[in-house]
Order: sequence, then structure tokens, then C-alpha cells
Amino acid sequence: MVDRIAVLGSFVADLAFRAARLPVVGETLEGTGFKVGPGGKGSNQAVAAARVGGRVTMISKLGRDEFGRLALDTWAKEGIVAAVGETDDAPTGAAFIYVDHRTGDNAIIVVPGAAGTISVADVEAAGAHIAGADVFVTQLEEPIAAARRGLELARAAGVITVFNPAPAPAAPLPTDLYPLCDYVTPNETEAAQLTGIAVSTPDDAKHAAAILRGFGARNAIITLGEKGALLVTAAETTLVPAFDAGPVVETAGAGDAFNGGLAVALSRGWPPAEAVRFACAVAAISVTRPGTAPSMPTGAEVERLLSR
Repeated sequence: MVDRIAVLGSFVADLAFRAARLPVVGETLEGTGFKVGPGGKGSNQAVAAARVGGRVTMISKLGRDEFGRLALDTWAKEGIVAAVGETDDAPTGAAFIYVDHRTGDNAIIVVPGAAGTISVADVEAAGAHIAGADVFVTQLEEPIAAARRGLELARAAGVITVFNPAPAPAAPLPTDLYPLCDYVTPNETEAAQLTGIAVSTPDDAKHAAAILRGFGARNAIITLGEKGALLVTAAETTLVPAFDAGPVVETAGAGDAFNGGLAVALSRGWPPAEAVRFACAVAAISVTRPGTAPSMPTGAEVERLLSR
């Protein structure tokens, strides 16, 4: 089955360093591994959706440089349509990713680069791709004004909207953003930043989700790592357990895997709880592999895990 997904967001080159711990200021540590690969929340979500069967359009902006060529090559390989602008005024973005080589946990510094210059006009130029989709997905590695415009265009066309508020901004999000969202999908840290509620248990997540729905979002999904994901709609509150797909190698792409899988499941008309279960399976497989985009599973791999 092939489904139409439009993703607005960033591409950045991931520079992943594996080590026992992060250095303190002024300290130099010897690491145990290094790799450069394709990344960025938007691009990762597009790759995740494409690999599990979605027909995906990626809307973004790149610098005319080596990292930009890496983006275009990545999308071509995955069968993703590139609706992107290119600029000489800003480089393609990059991310420093620290990976704990024992647990796979990560810490990230991202510089969006050219994606940070995506304008409302850029989004409007890709309006036909948004209006023609079944599901529209965006995040916050591009300017908020661009994300809002994408959500507005999708809502006007009757397209399902998924807003992944990551990375969560230090300041509160504009109140007019939430009513444009059919689904808002923060992780524990992002939910805490958005609501002021510390999220460490499913009960905390229920409280935070209620606040997000009170802001105007139709449905809230809070991803809880190894505890799964909490779905809160007007009709149900469901904790979907995480899957055990094998030893954890790296968690950096888990949230993007979840959102890409969710978009495809929703585009197929699946009920919300089934869509979240599918998304949890996509994320579970991704963390058993290194990298972000390279870790995304195929649809066949996800179906095998779901059938176990």
C-alpha cells in the first residue's frame, strides 16, 4: 500500500560521536566511534514514512554544499520527492550527536542552517504538495511561522495534521498553533517544556496531554521511551506498550521513527490506538541500529514485529 505524506522540516548532517560520557568544559575525551550520516527531524521522519510504504514529499531548504548533496542523494535513494529550495546564503544544517556507547542514550546540539530560513512564502510555494497529501507532518527545526503556515494549508485542505513540537522552544508556543493540530506528539521532555508538568510517569503524561488538548490540539500523543506512548483523545486514553525488538544501540532516531510510522498508519485510516501501536513498532526497531535515518526499518520488518 502506498500513501501520501507531506513532511515540512529540516535536513541536517548528523555527526555522531560515541563515547563513555560527555566531556566537561575544558576537557578532551577519546571517543570510541564517529560517523557522518543524513539526519534532521523532518528528513528522518520522511525516510521513516517512505520505508514503511508512504509516498513522501519532503519540503525543506538546503545550502548549496556537500551536506546539501547528501540530502538530495538520500531522498533520491528512498524514493522521496524533494520540494526544496537551495541557497548560497546559509549552509545546510548539522547536528552534533553524543551517543553513550554502553546504553545508546544521546544528547544532541543541532544547527538548522538553511532550514532555519524556511519562510512562509517557501511553504506556500509547496502548497500543492501539502493539499494533495493524506497526512501533513511538521516539527520545529524550521521557523514557527513556516510550521504554522504549513498546518494552516493542510487544515484548509482537510489533510490530517501531525505536529511534533521538537525541539520544544524555551518560550511558550503561540496559542493559535494548537487548534491546527489533529495530533501533537511531544516526548516527555518536550511535553514538560510545553505544559510546565514534569513527565516521568504515565499519570504525569495524562495530565500533560490534557493540558495540550486544553490548548486546542484535537489529540495528544506523548512518547515515553521504554514505557511506550500515551494516546489521549476525546474518546479514549490508552497507554500503548513499547516493543522489545532487541538490544538498544542508539535512541537518537526513535522519535522520528515514531512520527514517520504514525503518519503512514493514519494515512491508511487506522484507528488512533492502532496507528500508535504501529508507530511504536517502527521506533522499537530503529533503536536497535546506529544512526537516525539509516536506522529506519522497512514495512516488512515492522509487520514481522507486530505479528510476534
